[in-house]
Amino acid sequence: MSQMAINDDSFRTELRNTKVLEGPFPDLDFDKFPEIPHDAFKLWFHEAVAAGVREPHAMTLSTVDDQGHPDARVLILKNVDARGWHFAVKSDSPKGKQLAGNGHAALTFYWPQLARQIRLKGRAIELPEAESALDYQARPIESRISAVASDQSEVLFDRDTLIQNLAETKLKMSKDAMSGVEKWRVYTVAPDMVEFWQGEASRLHNRLQYTYNEGEDKWQKNLLWP
Repeated sequence: MSQMAINDDSFRTELRNTKVLEGPFPDLDFDKFPEIPHDAFKLWFHEAVAAGVREPHAMTLSTVDDQGHPDARVLILKNVDARGWHFAVKSDSPKGKQLAGNGHAALTFYWPQLARQIRLKGRAIELPEAESALDYQARPIESRISAVASDQSEVLFDRDTLIQNLAETKLKMSKDAMSGVEKWRVYTVAPDMVEFWQGEASRLHNRLQYTYNEGEDKWQKNLLWP
């Protein structure tokens, strides 16, 4: 039995009445923020963990395909260091192909319990094979099996094919636990812009933008209008 369609007008009203930015939210003083965004991110990340935000390392990776169309999906942050924000992909996945072809990406974090958002964009740089291999090795064996068995984002005609692939991959990886590493890539986004956004119920949001001056090799901080 099919479900009844939801009326567009009633759904619009439902969205209007859904609570947002209720607060209270943490105190904020952008004047005391670190001089580089990498340190500021780690500061906010630890505050998100302390506030009980679930999966604070989940982020939206946005890329552009060869037709110029934007594409986005949620991934897990692997690390943050002087080179940028790290994440892993399969080289033959859509995102892997888009990163290899375009070379630019954007990342977005949102922690609703704190009404905080962090946005950054810049060059997506593939890290050395040795680092990708170490990341692959650190993944649970079940995660490696899933990565190898999946023909990611291709049409799956029936579930039995997936189950068969999983069985074959388990047997293969019982003999070689690093099978599939040749397609594993760790990228870092080296940002030229990072923005920290603190929401306010009044909608007079607080925004701080870091922009990188490559010639001077330094970051500049500016407040932004809400």
